[in-house]
Amino acid sequence: MSEFRPGSFQMIPPVIKNLVIINGLVWLAEMTLGSNISEWMFNMFALHDVHSQFFRPHQLVTYLFLHDNHNIQHILYNMFALWMFGSVLENYWGGKRFLTFYMISGIGAAIAHLAVLYHETAPIWEAAQQYIPEDRVAYMASQGVDGATVGASGAIFGCLAAFGYLFPNQYIYLYFFVPIKVKWFVLGYAAIELFSGVNPTAGDSVAHWAHLGGGLVGLLLVIYWNRTNRRNFY
Repeated sequence: MSEFRPGSFQMIPPVIKNLVIINGLVWLAEMTLGSNISEWMFNMFALHDVHSQFFRPHQLVTYLFLHDNHNIQHILYNMFALWMFGSVLENYWGGKRFLTFYMISGIGAAIAHLAVLYHETAPIWEAAQQYIPEDRVAYMASQGVDGATVGASGAIFGCLAAFGYLFPNQYIYLYFFVPIKVKWFVLGYAAIELFSGVNPTAGDSVAHWAHLGGGLVGLLLVIYWNRTNRRNFY
């Protein structure tokens, strides 16, 4: 792994800049091109359960660039976190390695989310087999199987896990004034996501298992890349 060189530090390195621009442009398209185009974008590019009529393999990548077009906070928080943690990682690794890491984490998050959905919707799919194909599609849709998952959060959780592993004793400031070491922030956040995933509440639309999946894949990848550097997580 390449060493971090302070002299090469950039506030907004190129991969981060381009990711933010792409996400922003896609979100603007969702907002401005009309409801029909927005619906088509979500059906075609958001992540769907493998049982859904809308599922396509390319969605494991494309869902990362879509965000909730009814909630501006979704994209703002994600892009801020991507810049905050991703910029350091890109400066440390270089653009090519960071982009590889980001995409692998995002795909890992998608696979984890789909695995949980597959288990949760298996009874619905079994019940749907009694219907003729046309009615089966309608039944599956009525059970919420066609719901879409969007957002860069899974890949960003990978970045957060890598940041916590590489720089465990760096401080970040919760709400901009409460200092906490990154390692405790990462572990605490992961514990909250795990609890929320195991004990979902009514109306909870957050893909907790995608977050955990992205974080786990990111952690395993950075451990593999960093295997010759005998660091201690202390």
